[in-house]
Amino acid sequence: MINYDPHKWLDHFFDIRGSMVREILGRVFLCVLWSAGVVAAYKYGVKLGIPSTLHTLVGLALGLLLVFRTNASYDRFWEGRKLWGGMVNECRNLIRAAAQFLGADTALLQRLASWTAAFPYATMHHLRGKQDLGAAALDLPAAEVKAAVEAEHTPMAVAMRMSECLTEARRRGLMSEYTQMAVDQNVQLLVDYLGGCERIRKTPLPFAYVVHLRRALVIYCFTLPFALVETFGWTTVLDTLLVSYVFFGIEEIGVEIEGPFGYDDNDLPLEQMCDAIRHNVQALAGARLAEAEEPMPGAL
Repeated sequence: MINYDPHKWLDHFFDIRGSMVREILGRVFLCVLWSAGVVAAYKYGVKLGIPSTLHTLVGLALGLLLVFRTNASYDRFWEGRKLWGGMVNECRNLIRAAAQFLGADTALLQRLASWTAAFPYATMHHLRGKQDLGAAALDLPAAEVKAAVEAEHTPMAVAMRMSECLTEARRRGLMSEYTQMAVDQNVQLLVDYLGGCERIRKTPLPFAYVVHLRRALVIYCFTLPFALVETFGWTTVLDTLLVSYVFFGIEEIGVEIEGPFGYDDNDLPLEQMCDAIRHNVQALAGARLAEAEEPMPGAL
């Protein structure tokens, strides 16, 4: 994700990265080249002009389709952001609650914190078609990391490890069965957020809608010069450039943000979120461990 100040226009007005210019450049160039050919043919006496009324009406309908496309894509983007925001909160809540009961067993608390930090990394790579625990693997035994990565569903394997830590705490008498179930609700919510992210990733916008919109865009932009050439002459090339840039750009923005879990410039900063979760849970666990190691007042 690109960080920027929305109050400063000129700072990013000419930026190329993240602006969709590279993605639509080929389509826009073809439209401009085609419009130049249409104008040249018209200047040589070929009657190519058509009434502009039809393009006016189609342009209105096409604008509505593009608005729906962009809104649908942004809804997916924002839902993904809310799911990851919930994941951040639940990881913190899990360690915050568990630390109150596992402070007497520093090793078990640290183990739970490490697996909790691994869950967002596993989710991120899973959404990107990979199996990895990222930086969190450095805090865990290599054999257990290997088993989780080689599992059929890595995030679920990590969630199982987290629940095993809570079960072990109950066996050691550190928490009651009711407390274990209450704390494990955080793990369940993490799995729910994972499922929400998978729903976004595996359910693209309906194929018929996307194909129809793109066909309409191509037909509209490549026939636009015929509607403008009699009125604007060579200015038709500039008009076609502006219209095709705007329309193809809006459509490409929808494509960019409808899958917010990838590597694109406008996707969610998942790496930063995963690092933040890891630092947060390790800090919470570390603070609890430090408290447990402090000597009691008056102790020698």
